[in-house]
Amino acid sequence: MGSVSLKIGDGTARFKRATLCSSAVNILMLFSVIITNLFALYAFTYSPKQHITNPFHLPHKNISLISQHVSLIMKEIDSSQRKLAQMEKQLLGYDTLDLSTPNLQLSSSCSCNIITFLWGRIQEQGSPRWWLLWDILVTNDWSLAQKLILKGCEPLPRRRCFAKTVPKVGLTSLPVSLWKPVSEKILTWSGLGCKNFNCLNNKKSSKDCVSCFDLVNGYETQKYIKSRSKNDFLIDDVLAMGSGGIRIGFDIGGGSGTFAARMAEKNVTVITNTLNVDAPYGEFIAARGLFPLFLSLDHRFPFYDNVFDLVHATSGLDDGGKPQKLEFLMFDIDRILRAGGLFWLDNFPCADDEKKRTLTRLIERFGYKKLKWVIGDGGSGKPQVYLSAVLQKPVRI
Repeated sequence: MGSVSLKIGDGTARFKRATLCSSAVNILMLFSVIITNLFALYAFTYSPKQHITNPFHLPHKNISLISQHVSLIMKEIDSSQRKLAQMEKQLLGYDTLDLSTPNLQLSSSCSCNIITFLWGRIQEQGSPRWWLLWDILVTNDWSLAQKLILKGCEPLPRRRCFAKTVPKVGLTSLPVSLWKPVSEKILTWSGLGCKNFNCLNNKKSSKDCVSCFDLVNGYETQKYIKSRSKNDFLIDDVLAMGSGGIRIGFDIGGGSGTFAARMAEKNVTVITNTLNVDAPYGEFIAARGLFPLFLSLDHRFPFYDNVFDLVHATSGLDDGGKPQKLEFLMFDIDRILRAGGLFWLDNFPCADDEKKRTLTRLIERFGYKKLKWVIGDGGSGKPQVYLSAVLQKPVRI
């Protein structure tokens, strides 16, 4: 078979033939999985021929044999797990994986389907007698899952493993939870560079999350109720444009959830789209009593058509700066927004005039009514300009 090319827009998607080496590795991987499963099945279904009338009065010799038997099983499964993990690293290239590299290919010979299949099979190596294998079955692999999600490998396979849990002690009820400082002890810090809020608040992050985990002294306490520039719209002003019809909303790239918190104070329910990129955003938002949605912008929004009264998007909407990707996102936003609903574009960065014209033409294609449209520097003092707008979706027949 030769290679197959698909012309999509201005780009070309090319699927290369599998090499002899990659086929051999895949066969070896499949053989290892089959052998491991057969061994586990035999080990856990094996029973001695001797009939024991009372299982609670086992002879000392039998107890010793069972103990050795279980020990051998544990060693074999642990060895298989290490071998499969090593094969996984070789296939995915984790040793040299750099997510900041544009157009990164996870593997030269494996598609996302093969990668997610391998990851799912490794997760399913647990035995039905899971109480003997608790440490193996309880995993903490969200970082691996997110790496795959960020590269468009969705949906990920379901699994038969327990996620590692962290006790959520000290949570309070609404509305106190919206602005009460979150304890560092109830968050998962594994896989992150920072291990506390002090590190996160001092770290140079995106424009939308400058000290956004400081709910006492940071700008979060003033956000959306006090503007720093003409590009910062106030929540009360935007809600007034909705003529009292704003009840549920969707926030794209909502940082630590402050937009949803302000809307909750106005009796508006908002779902916040987030990923744990360099910070525990999802858990932090949930600790405030808000709804985090772990979802990349490469995925179709899991909502029915025409259901939201408001969609709020920040600079997180500009993921990769690809016009085709932004166009797909706009179509999906339009799909979930009801007729007459508001699309709030909040401080969207425009690196140059060409990008500003491209974005303007894209918005005008949808026929939205411009209720408010402001272009400025965003108060940063940098040459880059920002677009803030409140747009109303038209009624289409």
